[in-house]
Amino acid sequence: MWLLILGLVLFLGIHSVRAFAPATRENFIANRGEGAWKGLYSVLSILGFVVLIYGYGQARFDNVFFYSAPTWMTHVQLLLMLPAMILLAASQLPAGRIKKAVKNPQLIGVKIWAIGHLLVNGDLASILLFGGFLIWAVIVVISTKKRGQTFPDQTSVMGDILSIVIGIGIWLAFAFWLHEWLIGVPVIA
Repeated sequence: MWLLILGLVLFLGIHSVRAFAPATRENFIANRGEGAWKGLYSVLSILGFVVLIYGYGQARFDNVFFYSAPTWMTHVQLLLMLPAMILLAASQLPAGRIKKAVKNPQLIGVKIWAIGHLLVNGDLASILLFGGFLIWAVIVVISTKKRGQTFPDQTSVMGDILSIVIGIGIWLAFAFWLHEWLIGVPVIA
């Protein structure tokens, strides 16, 4: 379980620097350059992600279970993943009405993803993993609002269309193939 926690701390920690320690980030960039920051950020992100995935896999062998979701909840979870994937796609594409309305589509998508997974996974490892991401996303959204982050005024209908089409494509790929291939758990049996 400690590897899962270490992975979460590394991965979410480096992804929280801008929100919680912006001066540290700016000082690092001023002293060593933006390339050095991006290198450190990338290394810690990848290392944290690898440790997190390995730790989650190991924690599932010796796990504590708190609740078992009713079977119908898997359908709710599957449906929640659709807007989560559309929002994740919207976060990487030109601003459309979706991005403008939601403001932080990636963080909102992470929240929906985490809540959906918490609905159907009642084991300690899953609660730590998905609960950790949920708490992180909530705190970073609050921090972003306090910083007064600005968002683009221009919107593109094409950004919305691409967000929906790509989001549905990712959702279908995970539902029918990728989730089982990457995670080892089939979504649709």
